[in-house]
Amino acid sequence: MFVDTSITVRYADTDMMGVVYHGNYLLYFEDGRVDYLQKNGFSYTAVEEAGYMSPIYHVDIQYGAPLRYGERGFVRTSVEAVHATRTVYRQRVFREGDDPETDRPLVDGRVTVCLVDKETFQPVSQKRALPELYAYYQQEVAAQKAAAGAGAE
Repeated sequence: MFVDTSITVRYADTDMMGVVYHGNYLLYFEDGRVDYLQKNGFSYTAVEEAGYMSPIYHVDIQYGAPLRYGERGFVRTSVEAVHATRTVYRQRVFREGDDPETDRPLVDGRVTVCLVDKETFQPVSQKRALPELYAYYQQEVAAQKAAAGAGAE
C-alpha cells in the first residue's frame, strides 16, 4: 500500500536557481509519512500522546530532476521494512501527472525512523509499544514482497 501526498512548490521552498532546495524534500517526506499514518487509521499525535517519538535515524536520497517554483507534484510513501525499533519508509517524488509505474521519480529516498521513549530518548520495541501499528507495517512489508515475487514470474 502506498499513499500519495500532494506538493505545491512555494517560492520559499526554492533556492537561487529556482528549484526546490535539496533539504526541503525532507519536509515533503515528513508530510508524506504523517499522511501515510493518517490515511491508514493511525496518528502521529497519538504516538506522541502515548509517550513516544519517532525521530529520523537515517536518510538516503538520490536526486534526479528538480521541482520548480509553482509546480505541483506528489510524494508516494510506502513502508519498505520494519524492525524491532525502526521503520524504513520508501518515499519518491513525482511531478503532477507522472505515472509512478512507468516514470522515474524526480527524487527517490529511504527514510529510517526509530521509536524512542519521549522522556529518555531510549529506543523502544515497536511490537510492545505500538502493537497494532507494528502488525500493520509487517502486513504491508509482506504484501509488497508477495507482489514483487508475483511480478518476477
